[in-house]
Order: sequence, then C-alpha cells, then structure tokens
Amino acid sequence: MSNPPYINAAIRSSRDHEVYFFAKNKYVRLHYTPGTYDDKILTNLRLISGAFPKLAGTPFADPGMDCAFDTEATLAYVFSGNKCAYIDYAPGTTNDKILAGPTTIAQMFPVLRNTVFAEGIDSAFRSTKGKEVYLFKGNKYVRIAYDSKQLVGSIRNIADGFPILNGTIFESGIDACFASHKDSEAYLFKGNKYVRIHFTPGKTDDTLIGDVRPILDGWPVLRGILPVS
Repeated sequence: MSNPPYINAAIRSSRDHEVYFFAKNKYVRLHYTPGTYDDKILTNLRLISGAFPKLAGTPFADPGMDCAFDTEATLAYVFSGNKCAYIDYAPGTTNDKILAGPTTIAQMFPVLRNTVFAEGIDSAFRSTKGKEVYLFKGNKYVRIAYDSKQLVGSIRNIADGFPILNGTIFESGIDACFASHKDSEAYLFKGNKYVRIHFTPGKTDDTLIGDVRPILDGWPVLRGILPVS
C-alpha cells in the first residue's frame, strides 16, 4: 500500500526556477535548485483560497487540486475530481483570474471523453515538444496537445512509455509532477518519494537523474511543512 501523497499537484511558475506545490487545501511556493539543497521558501504554507481568491468556493481551493500544468505566460489548467478550469495564477499577487470553467474535464477536453482521464487526472507535466503535455492517471498516461485539444499517440501504460520507471513506485502511478525549468527534465512525486528524470518526447530512452529518494531528503526546506495534516 502506497503512502498518502505529500504533494497533490504542482505548477511550474513563469518565474525562473519557481514552483507551486499544492497539498490538500494549501500551497507553498518555492525557488528550487536542481541538484543542490539551496531551495528557498518564497511563500509559506497558506490556504489556496487566501492566495487565489477567484478559486475560493471552487473545488480547486477545497478540497484542493489533484493536478495542474502550466501553459503560456502565467496561465495554467487546474483539476479537481472531474472538474477543470483554465486560470491566470498571477504569481506573487492575489490577482488570479478564471479564464474558462469550472467545467468537466470531458467538456474542456472532449478528446478525453470516455477515457480514464475524464473522471480525474492524477498529475501532468509540460513536454518540450510544441504545446504538448503528459497526463497521468493510475498506471496510464497519454500526451495531448492542449491548444488543439487532440491526442498525440495513444493511451499507454507508464511502464511501456517510460521503461526507466519499471520496478519503481512510479510505474503504478504518479501523485504530482512538473517539468523543470531545466530543459527536458521533470520531477515526479509519489507518496513521500520523488525522482528527477530526463525525458525524451516520442521516444523511450528517458533516464533517471539520481535515485528515487524521500522528498524531505532532497527538499530539506520542506521539512516541517510536508506532509500537510
């Protein structure tokens, strides 16, 4: 049985090497430093509804986000259960806006209707290829073009598309993930563990960057913050 998620969702900020981590109905914003331990907390643990007032009263604030991914500038898609919205998260301010939704995933992304992704998405990260994103649900994943809202290839097992994850906790699912500001790298989180990968869109020669490790060992700045009670 896997550990409960330390991180439910993540948004890579438009600001260099900044990331939002969402856990239950709270979030923390930090500056991260790939391969070092010099991360810094920029916004201490706060309620999502306090920092993103337009999300107050929506499922994205309480119970909170299951998944999110950034698009252009300060825009992102956010997910909670089978609901989805397109937002401007307005970094460092409380001027967030809901640009589309909330609506169902199937309405926002009709191509996902009648798939496992229509009822909820566990995690997602932006690809380096065009306007593509990887979506994960259970042990499945798919790539979509978020602008044209079309599938890129078919729904596959994580273990088939990312053979480097075979034999790791991530082959059966990913709680949260985000594409690093460092090209072709992504962070994957599950339970109290994480790993950094180098990914290769359309190929299967991804590599692990380091070992699967406890989140609090690799991100000591989050000690005392995660897990959120």
